[in-house]
Amino acid sequence: MTDETVIRSAPPDGWWPISNADEIPSPALLIYPDRVEQNVRLMVRLAGGAGRLTPHVKTHKLGAVIDAHIRHGIERFKCATIAEADMTAEAGARDVLLAYQPVGPSVARLIALARQYPETRFSVIADDEGAVRAIGAAAAADGREVPVLLDLDVGMHRTGVAPGGGARALYRAIAGIKGVVPGGLHAYDGHIRDKDITTRTARSDVAFAAVESLKRDLEAEGLRVPRVIAGGSPTFPVHARRAGVELSPGTTVLWDASYGTDLPDLPFLPSAMLLTRVVSKPGGQRVCVDLGHKAVAAENPHPRVLLINPVPGGTPATGAAGGSSRALRLPLLEATFVGHSEEHLVLETPDAARLRVGDVLYGMPWHVCPTVALHSEAVIVRDGRAVDRWPIRARARRLTV
Repeated sequence: MTDETVIRSAPPDGWWPISNADEIPSPALLIYPDRVEQNVRLMVRLAGGAGRLTPHVKTHKLGAVIDAHIRHGIERFKCATIAEADMTAEAGARDVLLAYQPVGPSVARLIALARQYPETRFSVIADDEGAVRAIGAAAAADGREVPVLLDLDVGMHRTGVAPGGGARALYRAIAGIKGVVPGGLHAYDGHIRDKDITTRTARSDVAFAAVESLKRDLEAEGLRVPRVIAGGSPTFPVHARRAGVELSPGTTVLWDASYGTDLPDLPFLPSAMLLTRVVSKPGGQRVCVDLGHKAVAAENPHPRVLLINPVPGGTPATGAAGGSSRALRLPLLEATFVGHSEEHLVLETPDAARLRVGDVLYGMPWHVCPTVALHSEAVIVRDGRAVDRWPIRARARRLTV
C-alpha cells in the first residue's frame, strides 16, 4: 500500500472518533501518533532522504514528535523560540537552528543553551549587523563560535535582507566578527502557497534564483556558504528537487484544514483533531460549542475549524467547506459561524434539531500551529482510544534557561 493510498483512503466510520470520549474534558486537542509517524516517513521519502530535512518544530512543540523524527534518521531541526530549541536539544537533536534573530536576553539564553547541551550544535539566523555583533560578543566571551545564517527576504517582507549587494556586505561582515562564523543562507518563502503546483513551482523558482545567484557571488569572493535552508510546507516539494538545499517543512507533521484544502498535491495525513461539545442550543438552527478563542486559533476568518457531521444522514457541507470535505475525506457539518469569543463558538446548522446538549463533535483546525500552542497538553489516540496525555512543554516561553 502506498503512502498516497493510506492518506486518501479513510475507513467508512472515520479515523477520528474515540471510544472513551466520555473520559475527555472538552475542549481538547487530540493527536494520533500513528498518523504522525506516517507523515514523517512521507517527509523523508519526498525529500529524498532524512539528511535533507531540517523540519520546523513550531507546529507540534512536542519532544515525543522529535523522537519520531530521530527514529527516521532526522537529526537537524528548526525552531522559533528558545524554549523550542531547549526542548529539541533535550530530545536529542544534534543540530538546532534558531530561525528567529535573537535579541535582548535571548542572546544570553542561546549561549546558555549551547553550554547546557554540548553535544548539540546551535546556529541562528540574522539580518542585522548589530544583532550579529551582540551574538558574537556573547559567544566569544564564552569561548565559542555560533554559526549565523543570513536571513534572506525572498518576497515575504517579514524579516531578512533582499539578495543583492546589501546581503553580500552583511555576509562579509559576519565572516569578520569574532564569536560567529558564516553559517549559510536561510530563505523562507511562506508567501508562495498557490493551490496549483505548477504556479507555485514557477513562483518559487523565480524567488530562489536570487538565492542561487547570491550563493555563487559569495563563493566567488572566497566565502564559505555551508548550508542553504529553504521553504516551508507549501514549497517543500519544489525545493526537494533542488540539489544541495535543506528543506524545512513544519505543518506536514500534523497537517491542517488550510493546507489540506489549499495544497492538494501534498498527500499528508491529518493527525490532529479538536474534541468539542455542544454546550447550548439557544434556539432555531443555532448551536454553541465550547471551542472558543482559547481552544482554536482565531487569526483567520471563518471557518477556523471544520466540524465533522456526527448526524447519520445529516446535511453535507457545500461550497468552500464542501470542497474541503472532498480534499480531506471528511464528512463536514454544514455550518455558518456567527459568533466566536473566548469560550464559545456559535454556529447555525440545518442539523441543529438533531444535535443535543452534551454531544461530542470533532473538528480539524484551519491553522494547527497556533492552535497547538493554546493547549497545555495533547490527548494521545491509538486504535480509536485516548490512551495518554503529552504535555506541550514548548508552548511556554521558558523551560530551563
